[in-house]
Amino acid sequence: MDANRRHDPLSESVACSESQTYPKTLVETRRMFMAPKNDVIRGITAPVVSYRTTEVNGLDVFYREAGRSDAPAILLLHGFPASSHMFRNLIPTLAKEYHVIAPDYLGFGQSAMPPRDGFAYTFDALSDVIEKFADRIGLTRFAMYMQDYGAPVGYRLAERHPDRVTALVVQNGNAYDEGIANDFWIPIKAYWKDPTNKARRDALREFLQPEATKWQYTHGVRNVESISPDCWTHDQYLLDRKGNDEIQLDLFLSYGSNPPLYPRWQEYFRTHQPPMLIVWGRNDQIFPAAGAEPYKRDLKTLEYHLLDTGHFALEEEGDTIARLMRDFLDRHVARA
Repeated sequence: MDANRRHDPLSESVACSESQTYPKTLVETRRMFMAPKNDVIRGITAPVVSYRTTEVNGLDVFYREAGRSDAPAILLLHGFPASSHMFRNLIPTLAKEYHVIAPDYLGFGQSAMPPRDGFAYTFDALSDVIEKFADRIGLTRFAMYMQDYGAPVGYRLAERHPDRVTALVVQNGNAYDEGIANDFWIPIKAYWKDPTNKARRDALREFLQPEATKWQYTHGVRNVESISPDCWTHDQYLLDRKGNDEIQLDLFLSYGSNPPLYPRWQEYFRTHQPPMLIVWGRNDQIFPAAGAEPYKRDLKTLEYHLLDTGHFALEEEGDTIARLMRDFLDRHVARA
C-alpha cells in the first residue's frame, strides 16, 4: 500500500461471516443512516415507528404506530404513571408481523391534558376515548396488551365489544379482588370510602413523588443497574406538569369503580373465552402474583408465566415477553 496514502477504515471491507453485511465505503454508510424508510444496521432492517396524533372529541390523542396496516393489530395499553413510552422497545420487535398501536391516555404522555372542569378523569371516560380513538384510526379487530391502568381501560372495551378482541396479553393488570388485597392499596381504599376527605386525598400525593416513581421501576427487579433512569425521569417530568397531580388523584379515586366491575369482566372471560397470555412480574407489590392466579379459574386457553421482575416487567424482561407474545399470537391470531 502507498505509504503516503491516508488510511481510511471506512473504505475497506470488514471481515465477517456470510450472514452479515457491513458498509464498504463512506457513501454506503451515509446511505444506510439516511435511509428514509428503514433504519439499517449491519444489513438488518428494523420497522419504522411513526409518532402520530389524531383528534377525539376535539382533543389530541398521541400514539405510536408501526407495521403494515393490513397485518393483525395489537393495541398496547399503558399503565400509571407511564405512557406509550413504556412500549418503545416492544413495538419494533412485533411490527414485522403485526400492526402495532400504542396510544397515550388523555392526561398522560404526549396526549392532550384538558382541565378537570372540561374532562372527567375517570376510567369510564378514558376507555370511551380509547374506543373512539380505535374507531377513528380504523381499528376494528385487535389483540390487546394491558398493564396496570391498561386493564380497566381494556376490559371495558372488551366487555362492550367482545367481537373485536382477538386475544389478550395481561402484564400485571388486575381483574380480581385478590389482586388488590395487599398493603399498597390500604390508603387508596380509605380514600374510596371517604372521597370528600381532603386528608385522605392528600395522603396519596406521596405516590406522585420522584422517589415513588423510581420505586415502581426498580422495586423487585433482579438488577437495578439494568433499568434506565430515563424511564422514571420521563414519567416524572409529565407528572410534574401543573395540574397533573390533581388528575392523577382523580384517577386514584376512580380506580374504585373497577372492583364492582370485576364480576362482569370475569363473566366476559367465561362466556367469550378470549385466548390469554399472562406475563406477570411476580415481585410487584402493587399488583402481586396473587392477582394473576385467579385468571386460571375462568379461562380455558391460558398461558401463564410469572417472571422474576417487578411492576414494569418490560424493562427487565422485554426480550422474554416479546418472544412469548410472538409465539402466542402466531398460534392464536390469524395472519392477514
